[in-house]
Amino acid sequence: MFCAPQKNCSLCPRLVEFRQNNIRKFPAYYNAPVPSFGDISARLLVVGLAPGLNGANQTGRPFTNDYAGDILYPALKKCGLAKGKYAKRADDGFELQDVRITNAVRCVPPLNKVTGDEVKTCGEFLVQEIAAMPNLKVILTLGSVAHNAVLGALGYKKSGFKFAHGAKHLLFKHNIYMINSYHTSRYNINTGVLSEEMFAEALNRAVALL
Repeated sequence: MFCAPQKNCSLCPRLVEFRQNNIRKFPAYYNAPVPSFGDISARLLVVGLAPGLNGANQTGRPFTNDYAGDILYPALKKCGLAKGKYAKRADDGFELQDVRITNAVRCVPPLNKVTGDEVKTCGEFLVQEIAAMPNLKVILTLGSVAHNAVLGALGYKKSGFKFAHGAKHLLFKHNIYMINSYHTSRYNINTGVLSEEMFAEALNRAVALL
């Protein structure tokens, strides 16, 4: 079993300060490192960037009550990787099947921007999580930060694995495939960087490798 960050994790001072401010502003929010969602026995791991302030930081479940989740969760259900109704709450009964979801950084960052040090620090939890997934075959990274976080956590040179939407990389030391997708953020969807169809193609490519 891997060691997840504690609710009072103090490893990243900037994120701790932001958390304390949010506890005062939003006392009903989760306001802590957001745990992964999905079974540790899953064959697919989806890695995002970090919790959204009014999304996962509020609900305590990755991508939940966040626009990015409005794209991600229906797509997973359509692929047979989830069941139930996604109602944007951690207690909505929505279930993942053969997929687990986490973030490169588990705490909400100011302005949705993480630092390299924060990614590296939280990467230690990602290392343990991946090692604890006995059936892991594919990692779907949402955005270049998640892509680089996985490479850094597993000890690969970033220069050898260029991020590109839909790209497939073999992480040969671990016998795991990594598929890239642009992040399902509102910004990417609204600006046309990513469409729901483009994301479905990347997700289907990951599913085909399972």
